Amino acid sequence: MALPLFPPTEDPGPDFARLLRRSGVPAMPQGNEIAPPVRHATTVAALRFADGVVMAGDRRATEGHAIAHRAMDKVFPADRYSAVAIAGAAGFAVEMVRLFQTQLEHYEKVEGITLSLEGKANQLAQMVRQHLPLAMQGLAVVPLFAGYDIGRRTGRIFTYDVTGGHYEEADFQATGSGGRDARTTIKLGFREGLSRSDAIELAIQALYEAADEDSGTGGPDVVRGIYPTLAVVTADGYAEVPEPDVADRFAALIARKRAEQGASGGGNGGGDSGAGRGGGSGGGGPA
Repeated sequence: MALPLFPPTEDPGPDFARLLRRSGVPAMPQGNEIAPPVRHATTVAALRFADGVVMAGDRRATEGHAIAHRAMDKVFPADRYSAVAIAGAAGFAVEMVRLFQTQLEHYEKVEGITLSLEGKANQLAQMVRQHLPLAMQGLAVVPLFAGYDIGRRTGRIFTYDVTGGHYEEADFQATGSGGRDARTTIKLGFREGLSRSDAIELAIQALYEAADEDSGTGGPDVVRGIYPTLAVVTADGYAEVPEPDVADRFAALIARKRAEQGASGGGNGGGDSGAGRGGGSGGGGPA
């Protein structure tokens, strides 16, 4: 099927969302007066390290107070050098990510060059702004965007609000129902020039602590073999951290928590109880 033709004054150019609108296809669903029950997803986090950025997300999706899905993916490649993580109304969030991926690919095909990292962040902000009518009904989508800036040779992180405002974060950010606990953990452990391994370890600890405090955030599900998703973006591009590596790191973290509880002579073991909740119910959560 060939693309439609437009006169010069109405040519949408490299803007894929505008192309859809010109063709009579809504880029994003519009709001309704009554919002039905929907699945929500959290917690997601991102932090810089010496060679780029690490992005992490749990796997639980909730519907009200019930667990709707235990193995939802919340971290996606936007293109080769950037990643996007989602928190909020799950269905709309995944649709926004797919549209964003298509927009970046469409721009590159039409213009023959890759959009700058700031340009990608701006494009995502416009999509979030178009989603505002649904956000006002309680169906908010709040993504987290990060990537490797080839020009600056460093990792960069952008956060958003429901109005489409976007802001660059210096070192790290986390959002979702467990975002505060994840941010606190990263803040306490962050230092400039972290290695890839240390950054992954810190992201894992942040999700563990978030799951320990927030019922909407899922920890490692050892029984089902479901673990949070982690990815790194460097000069070599986007790469997901292998699940066996993530599982081994969580196992080591839980072992350390048990050892700390044993050394302090502390009865039930608070850290281990968090792992038990995650292991019994999987990974992922609500906005």
